Formats: sequence, C-alpha cells, structure tokens
Amino acid sequence: MLLNYRQNMVCAILPCLMLFCFINQLQAQNKENTAFTMWDNKPAKQWMTEAYPIGNGRIGGMIFGGVDQEHIQFNDNTLWTGDENDRGTYQAFGDLFIEFNNIDKQFTNYSRKLDMTKAVHTVNYTQNGTQFKREYFCSFPDKVMVLRFTANQKKAYSAVIGLKDAHDGKITDSGNTIQLTGKLPNGMTYQANAIVKVENGKLESVKEGNSGKLKITNADAITLIFTAATNYSNKRAQNWKGEEPAPKIERILNAVKTKSYEQLLKTHVQDYSHLYNRLAINLGTSNAETQNLPTYQRLINYKNLADPALEALIFQYGRYLLISSSRPGGLPANLQGLWNESNTPPWGSDYHSNINIQMNYWLAEPTNLSECQIPYLDYINSMREVSTIATRKQYPNTRGWTVKTENNIFGGMSFLWNTPGSAWYAQALWEHYAFTKDKNYLKNFAYPIIKEIAEFWDDHLKRRPDGTLVSPMGWSPEHGPTEDGVTHDQQIVYDLFTNYIEAAEVLGIDADYKKHIADLKAHLLKPKIGKWGQLQEWETDRDDPTDQHRHISHLFGLHPGREINTIKTPELAKAARVTLIARGDESTGWSMAWKMNFWARLQDGNHAYKILQNFITPVGGSGTDYNKGGGIYTNLFCAHPPFQIDGNFGYTAGVSEMLLQSQAGELQLLPALPDQWAKGSIQGLRARGNFEISDLQWKDGKVVKLSIKSLSGEDCIVRSPNALKKIKGIAEEKSGNDFKYSFKTQVGKVYNFEG
Repeated sequence: MLLNYRQNMVCAILPCLMLFCFINQLQAQNKENTAFTMWDNKPAKQWMTEAYPIGNGRIGGMIFGGVDQEHIQFNDNTLWTGDENDRGTYQAFGDLFIEFNNIDKQFTNYSRKLDMTKAVHTVNYTQNGTQFKREYFCSFPDKVMVLRFTANQKKAYSAVIGLKDAHDGKITDSGNTIQLTGKLPNGMTYQANAIVKVENGKLESVKEGNSGKLKITNADAITLIFTAATNYSNKRAQNWKGEEPAPKIERILNAVKTKSYEQLLKTHVQDYSHLYNRLAINLGTSNAETQNLPTYQRLINYKNLADPALEALIFQYGRYLLISSSRPGGLPANLQGLWNESNTPPWGSDYHSNINIQMNYWLAEPTNLSECQIPYLDYINSMREVSTIATRKQYPNTRGWTVKTENNIFGGMSFLWNTPGSAWYAQALWEHYAFTKDKNYLKNFAYPIIKEIAEFWDDHLKRRPDGTLVSPMGWSPEHGPTEDGVTHDQQIVYDLFTNYIEAAEVLGIDADYKKHIADLKAHLLKPKIGKWGQLQEWETDRDDPTDQHRHISHLFGLHPGREINTIKTPELAKAARVTLIARGDESTGWSMAWKMNFWARLQDGNHAYKILQNFITPVGGSGTDYNKGGGIYTNLFCAHPPFQIDGNFGYTAGVSEMLLQSQAGELQLLPALPDQWAKGSIQGLRARGNFEISDLQWKDGKVVKLSIKSLSGEDCIVRSPNALKKIKGIAEEKSGNDFKYSFKTQVGKVYNFEG
C-alpha cells in the first residue's frame, strides 16, 4: 500500500430569496476575518443543499444547526453493500440527534459558519437572554468528531441525545456512552459510539422504544466525542475484512477520553492547517458589505455584483472538501466525497471510472495536497487482482487489466466495460511522480501498475493492415456509437504510452519493451479535424454541430492529457476550440468544471472565466435532473444536479490551471488570466518537476513578483507573459508573445524574479 510505503516521508429554488434581518450578525462578522468562511443566518432544512459538511477523511457529518434540535447525519466511507461480484452501494450510516428542552422557541442573532481555515463549524444564537455557542470539528489524528456546547450563563443546557441507525441496528447506552451496532447482508459489521461529558449538570439514561438515549439536565456545557468504524480492509487477501469495529473504537476513545476539548481542538487545527495553509489565494477584493452577507445571498447577488472573494472562497472550498474526504490510510473520495444520507444514492455514490473519480483528484497535486491523492493511488493498487480476473473473462488472451464504469471498494463492478478506464487511472500514478519526482515511489509502486496496464493495451489494440492501431469497439462517454478508433480511447492510450515511456526512461529499465511501446504509440490513430473545423469525436466525420452533450470526452488530449496544446499542436487546439464553442457554455456542474479546464488549456482566460461564472449559479431543490443546467447549492456543493463533488474539485483545478500550467515541460505563468482578475496573488501552487510557486503576484495581466522553490533540483523553464528582470546565469529568450527563462536549480533554493 502506498501509504505504508510513504508514511515515513509524509507524516424548491432556494428556500428563501429574501434577506432576513441580520444586522446583528453583520456587526459580529465585521469583527472577524471572514474571507474563507461560509455562513448562513438560519438553520439548515435540506441535507443536500443547505447543511454544512465536516470530515476527517473517513468519518464525516452534515450539520444542520437547528436551535430546538441539532441534527448531524454521519458517514463512514467504508460502509458499503456488495462484494467482488456485486457493485452494491455506498451507505448512509446514521444520525445523531440532540433535542433541546427550549421553553422559549424564539431566538435571535443566529449564525452557523464553516471556517475553512480551521475546519471548524460554529453555531451562535441568543435565546431568552442567553448567548449559546456550539463548535464542531472532525479530527484526523484523533479519529473522532467533537461537538462542544457552551453558553454565557450557567445551567443553560437541558437535552436528550440519541443515535439513529440507517439499517435498524441495535442502539444501547451505558454510563455516559451511546452505542450503535449492526451488520450488513454482505457480512460487514459496523459500530458508532458517542461519549457525552457534561459540566455541572445531571446525566441519566432514558429509554425510547428499544433505543437507549442520554438525558442532560441543567448543564453548564456539553462535550460530545463521536467515532464510527467498520471491519473493512482494503486487502483482498483478507477477503476485504480486517479488525472488528469494537476494538478499533475502544482504542480510539481510550486515547481521547482524558484529553480536554482544547487539546483535541488544538491537535485538529494543527493537523488540518498543515495542509490547508500551504496555499493562499487572492483574486481581488470584494467590498465589505458583500463579504459579510450570508453565503446564499452572495450567490444570489453574484451575477449582478462582482465578488472575486467568493470565487476564491469556492476555490478553497474544493481544497477543504478534499482534505476532509481523502486522507492517507483511507479510501478515496467517491461521487459525493464521503457525505451521503441515502442507502440508494444516485449512481450508488460509487467510483465512476469514466471521469468522475479522476476529476476528484485533478486539484490534489497542483494545489499542494499531494498526500490527499494517496488514497486514490492505494485504491487503484487494491483493485488490481479482482480487475485482472474480471478482465481475463471479458477479454481473453490479454495481460493486465481494466475496469467497468461503476466500481466499489471490493473490486466489484457494474454497467459497461470502460476499457480506457485503467489507462486513465495510470495517469494519476504518473502525475504523482511528475509532481514529486520520487523515484522510489515510481519504481516500487507506480511503474509495475503502469506497465501492466500498458500490456493490456499492447494485447487489446487492433492492428490494421496499414499498421494503424485502434482501440476496438470503444464508446465516447456517454453517447454515440460503439466502434473502433473512438477519439476518447485513442487519446487516453496515447497518454498511457507516453507516461510509460517516460517512466521507463527515468528508471533506466525495460529498454526493449519501452522501444516496443514507443513503436505502438507512433502507430496509434491520431486525432482528426472534421469538415466544420471541429476535433472529431469519432474516426468517421459525423459530429453534429448542434450537439451539446455534457460529455466532451474527445478533448481528453487537451485536458487532462498533454497531446494537444496551443504551442506544439496549434491546429488541433484550434479544432478543440471549435468543438467547445459548438457544445456551448452551460451544462451540468461537473461538465462546466471540465470546460473551465479546457478553456484554461486553450489559454483563453476570459472564456474560462465565463464558464466559472456559469458554475456559480444557485440551484434549488434536491431532485435528480442533470438534463437541466447545473451550478451550486447554497452550501456550495456542486449541483450536477443532484450533488456530485467532482464539480467542486474540478472548479478548484480549473482556477489553478488558469494561473499556472506545467504539463508541457515548462512553468507557464498566468496562461489563462481573465481580465476580471486584474490584480491578485497566489502562494503555494505546485508544478511538475517538484517546483513550488512560493509567490506569484500579478497586475494588469503581468507578473510583478515571482518566487520559485526547487524541491528536487530539476532544470527549470519559466514562460512569462512579460519580461522579468534578468538574473545572472539565467537565459532569456522571446517565444511568440511570451518570454522564456531556462536555468538549472539546486535542491531547496528559492529563485526570485520581478516584473
């Protein structure tokens, strides 16, 4: 498992369209830095559109923030039905309810906020003269969710706390603990425990039906420590089963039960901030009045009122969600990250291999969250054996393996075979090396997997009499005929072979096979330009210029691939532009996120920004109708619709592509900067070659300050839209409208430039 290998290295339309009275909230907000805080002035009513998420990579919760009743719906991302032969479905786990004994139902000064800089959720309100405050967070190092309830008066809290299981499991209480246990039909066992600590109040057991609950009377404060677990293991040799949840939970709770709330909070913030604080962004200033509005109101106002701070907030929200749903040692983020309230969620909340899981991780390396990519890489590794067996049955006489479109955590698959799916997975394996330059990782972990996927395509490609190689019977997701030579497949295989060849060269191994793969790559059917100037989706020139399907799969070579770019293949880039214009700008949420990345790679910042603006469109309701336009809900979840997290991640990746690109072997600064971001800065972006952009500041489309830290001592090429002050030993050359700087670097050294 990659974690073990690297652990020494990497320790109804909107519910309301009217403003409520929130003058008091605004006054309070003005006293704090709210740039990366999302907030609302009312409790949440809907899970998907209004509740706020917290998570530690394995367990997560959606917080409603009710005054009479607090409701936290929770998940553990290993809770799945199915097995190796049945894809099954990602499951809801349960709910935590806290029923407050409030005689006075009226309240004022309400706010619920999610501070992304600390990953802490707070609820504040005043009731009957008492000021109440709640704080919630989900700790990765301590493996618990923590809730803290305080007030400015004594004996303020009387409540009943209970758990609800999504599968009718057993709920008991003992002392100050509530426990939920159960077992799924596939043999997976699960458990959740909540320890309740009260200060200067009475705690007693009460029964409701067959369930045990805890009753609190006249407490000054309450601290609740929660965790959950299953017996899942990502090792097939163990039949996907590991340690039972009971000893896991006992060990976790024994380690934290003597820690103070302040200790738990400090540990959590330090851990989270270590990742989040690596990158800072400023896309421009929004006026104070706008920034202090509730987030839902900013969304409503956005089309008519410039709000670059909101654009930056949504960028950082993507990073927040990835940190919260994908941490080393766990599973990768699925279609909904790890947040799921249903036992029959859309598409099973699975791992879709035809773009969705891949898009989830486009942001990881560029936005300095390399560790958060490890669960995805471990997942790919864990599926190999099951996928190989299934592939041999479907495609006899082939080495290696591939996958179907829908996948679970046991290697089980469903729907159509997606033959280029594993080759797309291989891109992530290579990209982790390209960004980190970790040769040990490449040799011992990534290379063997990339090679066996290359072997599958070596055996699976169809050889034509003229020597051309085509992918047999492919499909351009998710429309069109099934036939040979589909552009989507050809481009992904091209990418796979390119990555394999470079990996073999870096390691200096398999020279003969590297030469063989290079020959195959040279004979692949190439992208073609059609009769109306478009990049053809199929080998036959049949593209319909009125087709506005959300999948634009045949532009893989533009993004996330590197076969097409404006410098080396300008005619193909021009054809890709024609295709994008025909497909239109509006689409579902994740599709708009991909289009942002396409337009960024075409170096058209204003068009990328137009798509960005379309993405920031408030969507109401909670239904499933992805034939209507997408956008985002008031909790900033991406609306496919319904909720799919890949759009959030794709948006963040798109913004990073607008500011820095490195897929062509050079660090291209501000390649797709829109006019609207006239002045800004970003610190902490990462580039291939293991370079960190310690500082990038710009004004009026020009770089004014640049600091590059070389983390591996690689040779560096920088492409800038304007001339930079020359530094001794660094060569400058004019390249079109740009300026290029080439220089050798030393490990750990920072190279500073000024415009």
